Amino acid sequence: ESRVPADYFTDENRVLRKDPQQDYHLEYAMENSTHTILAFSRELHTCDANDKTITESTVRVIWAYHHRDMGEAGQNYHGLNRGTKSLRLLNPEKEEVLSASLPYFDLTNKDVPVPDKDTTYWCQMFKIPVQHEKHHVTKVEPLIQKGHENLVHHILLYQCSSNLNDSVLDYGHECYHPNMPDSFLTCETVIFAWAIGGEGFTYPPHVGLSIGTAADPQFVLMEVHYDNPSYTEGLIDNSGLRLIYTPVLRKYDAGVIEAGLWVSLFHNIPPGMPEFVSEGHCTLECLEEALGAERPAGIHVFAVLLHAHLAGRAIRMRHFRNGEEQKLLAYDDEFDFNFQEFQYLKEERTILPGDNLITECHYSTVDRIRMTWGGLSTRNEMCLSYLLYYPRINLTRCASIPDIMEQLQFIGVKEIYRPVRTWPFIIKSPKQYKNLSFMDAMNKFQWSRSKGLSYNDLVLKLPVNVRCSKTDNAEWSIQGMTALPPEIERPYKTEPVICSSSSLLRCSLFLTLLYTGTLHIEIFSHTIL
Repeated sequence: ESRVPADYFTDENRVLRKDPQQDYHLEYAMENSTHTILAFSRELHTCDANDKTITESTVRVIWAYHHRDMGEAGQNYHGLNRGTKSLRLLNPEKEEVLSASLPYFDLTNKDVPVPDKDTTYWCQMFKIPVQHEKHHVTKVEPLIQKGHENLVHHILLYQCSSNLNDSVLDYGHECYHPNMPDSFLTCETVIFAWAIGGEGFTYPPHVGLSIGTAADPQFVLMEVHYDNPSYTEGLIDNSGLRLIYTPVLRKYDAGVIEAGLWVSLFHNIPPGMPEFVSEGHCTLECLEEALGAERPAGIHVFAVLLHAHLAGRAIRMRHFRNGEEQKLLAYDDEFDFNFQEFQYLKEERTILPGDNLITECHYSTVDRIRMTWGGLSTRNEMCLSYLLYYPRINLTRCASIPDIMEQLQFIGVKEIYRPVRTWPFIIKSPKQYKNLSFMDAMNKFQWSRSKGLSYNDLVLKLPVNVRCSKTDNAEWSIQGMTALPPEIERPYKTEPVICSSSSLLRCSLFLTLLYTGTLHIEIFSHTIL
């Protein structure tokens, strides 16, 4: 019996229909007693209304199969043999450096009791075991305890003060807790980030994370975010990270800059909004001072992690130079909270003194009846980009906070109690908000979609407070200054999509998707697509 795979699409009633425009081309097929593998190719832009354009954004691959082949009567119902996986099909693959023979060390939690609550941030201090001689970390892998793949939401690794001693290593504690050790407050510089759905990260061949010298991290804090929405009791976790390193030094030391919106209540999103846009500014003032002092020739970004929480729908990292917008540094227009990893850039991007970077986050709060606040819980929101770059300079955070008073004036607040002695602070007038916290006042306001849109227009134009941080809690002098969002004289114009392709282009796309087509079918091993 002949079986020829074909290009189908589905309608709102979930009925499969053969696409009159056949854009998927079978390259080869293999089958044995356990697997069916189909390798296929297709144009990225087919200009077919029944096809989804493939971009650098997250792609949700849906798979289903039945043990019997499709007959003339149509498809057989798959039952439970189905699933979905988020992938980044166009994330360029890095050449895998053989690391089997290289030394490594593990930073793992030891029998952490995960509380029966929604969100827990657990912090544990570690000492880097490689001392006295410079080495480069070339790869970082997550070590997630079996069965805890949905519990461990993200892991951040921070560099801590070099003035600590081994007494800080004794025990872990909840992060951001009134009783947590003071030593945790010295850990501000993110040196690595992993989030759910991500895999290991390999540094490019000319760059490594430096360890072993006085300027390198000696004490690090590992922050593990546990997401336990079902309040499961009795969970014990031993997850963490594996760092693979080499004594053969690479040309450059890697650094990480956290850019975007400073996590605070000043970042807020009204309820019932199909789309609301927030912007975090890595301002030209901060980049002018830090890069001007440390690296006038600029730094080179090679990977980006875009980070938001459950209301996040799309994130874009915009780049400006002299009022002219450059090509997007990174983007994900199909953001999936459960799939966050570093995107390797196709080409390294140089950031110069005086450039502007904007992290632009799009949210949907249609299913929420109260304000969404910037904060640490997955039900709060964030709008951050982590930039991996070289050569390392003394800049760890380049972010902004929008002005709060103009936000409050929008809902009719006239006066607050001063001096501010409580947080969140208390409103004095008008009468309908008297003695309410500003959070309660924002929730009391009668939001509508039109008011939400007007509010969005306002917050995007507000002056911002500049955050411009160094390692060891030091600050560049621009920190705390007020800046205005950049005047965008010439926005970036994307090139028009061309539907017909030259044979050369078709060939290159086939080579790209031949691999990914095979890959995702092998990921879902016992599947027929």
